[in-house]
Amino acid sequence: MEPGYRSILVAVVVGGTLLVLLPGYLLESQGGPGVAAPPLAVLGAVLALAFWSVRELAETGRGTPNPLDPPRELVTTGPYQYVRNPMAVGFLALLLGEAAWFASTALLVYAAIAFCAIHLLVVLHEEPAHRRRFGAAFDAYGRQVARWTPRRRPR
Repeated sequence: MEPGYRSILVAVVVGGTLLVLLPGYLLESQGGPGVAAPPLAVLGAVLALAFWSVRELAETGRGTPNPLDPPRELVTTGPYQYVRNPMAVGFLALLLGEAAWFASTALLVYAAIAFCAIHLLVVLHEEPAHRRRFGAAFDAYGRQVARWTPRRRPR
């Protein structure tokens, strides 16, 4: 299976589970609706960002978001020229949007736990792996583009 198809499969399965099913379960356990989805415009924007990011990983990086099939080339184009982790930023923005939309403390706690877990994964695994794989190019990229806070202008 080509990286683009593998990437889409990972994004749909992981994203659907972590952004819709698990938040829906948390809402249902509090007596709320069993499906978590903020307004369609927000959901659409986050999905567009995710698919744009996945496409860049597949086309430019020749890999996927899956740590077992990482990009073979450093990706600094598309949304990666604004922030180093656009999928994680979109994921967290959607979780925070769900928490606000449903006024759910459980979803806010879930978003905080998710951020901590993602941050640790990025700092302890992903960035060291990128440094080994891409060397000085990744270090230069890291100095120009922030990990979590998007820039207004591309690098």
